[in-house]
Amino acid sequence: MAPQDEIPSDCKAVDDISGSQPVASLSQILDILSSIQKNQQKIEERLDWLEQAKGSTGLEGRQAKGWEQQPVDKNAEFIGAIDQGTTSTRFLIFNKEGLPVASHQIEFEQIYPNPGWHEHDPLELVSSVTGCMEEAVKTFTAKGYNARQIKAVGITNQRETTVVWHVETGEPLYNAIVWTDTRSSAIVRELKARPEADQLTAKCGLPLSTYPSCSKLLWMLENVPKVHAAYNEGQLAFGTVDTWLAYKLNGGASKNVFVSDATNASRTMFMNLNTLDYDDSLIDFFRLDRNKLHMPKIVPSSDPEAYGSLSSGVLAGTPIAGCLGDQSAALVGQKGFEPGRAKNTYGTGCFLLYNVGEKPVISRHGLLATVAYYFKGKPVYALEGSIAVAGSGIKFLMNNFNFFESSSEVSKLAETVEDNGGAVFVTAFSGLFAPYWIDDVRGTIRKFRLLSTSTLLWFSDLS
Repeated sequence: MAPQDEIPSDCKAVDDISGSQPVASLSQILDILSSIQKNQQKIEERLDWLEQAKGSTGLEGRQAKGWEQQPVDKNAEFIGAIDQGTTSTRFLIFNKEGLPVASHQIEFEQIYPNPGWHEHDPLELVSSVTGCMEEAVKTFTAKGYNARQIKAVGITNQRETTVVWHVETGEPLYNAIVWTDTRSSAIVRELKARPEADQLTAKCGLPLSTYPSCSKLLWMLENVPKVHAAYNEGQLAFGTVDTWLAYKLNGGASKNVFVSDATNASRTMFMNLNTLDYDDSLIDFFRLDRNKLHMPKIVPSSDPEAYGSLSSGVLAGTPIAGCLGDQSAALVGQKGFEPGRAKNTYGTGCFLLYNVGEKPVISRHGLLATVAYYFKGKPVYALEGSIAVAGSGIKFLMNNFNFFESSSEVSKLAETVEDNGGAVFVTAFSGLFAPYWIDDVRGTIRKFRLLSTSTLLWFSDLS
């Protein structure tokens, strides 16, 4: 069983959020934010200089153009990165220095059949990936490179989003249910009432909520006849988005590459954090039959063979060399390789991952225990603080209230007021995540007075 109190000394403050050891004082936080703002200003100033200098015929113009006119090395090697997110997909091509050489991004449809429901078309997820690869490689080759110089690709993906398909045909049996979806709240309430419910987190690191993949699968089994029939026939395949992409990019049922990396598998509630394999007691708790349900093999995050290779398109034959869930990929990208290192990123949601080393730490304060990455036979674990709504809160104000036309406008508008005027915007559109894990809470606006303006609402959202 994972320790509850044996937190590494440099990690303890993070999980003592309700105790007497705050992570940082308010003044320290303000100093950090000030430093970040100054660095951001420097970056923006540099980019402005580049735009202006490119039109100059002098020394600055030649320097700026040099950034874009690096000599083409026909012997250089590159890697490609598939970034399949909640609202869009990207494909990026990097050189050995880790600098992007070409990229392409495609947004795809967000499906909201009912309040609290959020779905994606599984086939559109795949087509967005292949479309991004095609366009990014066009840009890459237009610069004088050859597609054969891309030696491998990796996958990073939205994590808990759940896909089911027929084993023999490879056709999806229902839309993918997205990690933000809350339709399974009644199922979660029933699960919490079972006698063994309080034993789950110590094994898998996650609390019972609508967030992990398990309740999404159970909902489909109960409510989608095609899914229920395939399960009874022993023909139902289950996976998170990494599994679905690897399966389809390898050619689907013909090759049947059916794997999941440990960072994604740790988000299902089916995997034991210590063994990095499916736990019979967890699967029995959810009353699933392993003889009827096909579950992907759990593999390391980096493996030269496990993920197969691209079966078609401009990069056909290129190996898929590894996979990480998106938040783990961000930790790795920020070089968070030592205990005590952390990253915090803002996308659709907001996620803090804190490296705790080679043994999982089970939080007593509402954080998640998860696999950070699994390289060279050694898993490394993290504590995670998960917030469902960050950037999507800005999009909510833009799309639902038409307060502004571009999300980039919101910062300038919020700067026109000193504070939020007491208004509070609780963006609990998918319930409250860490540290509360309350599924049936909904978004609310509080303390909005007669003289309050929409600008105060924007400020509240950013706060």
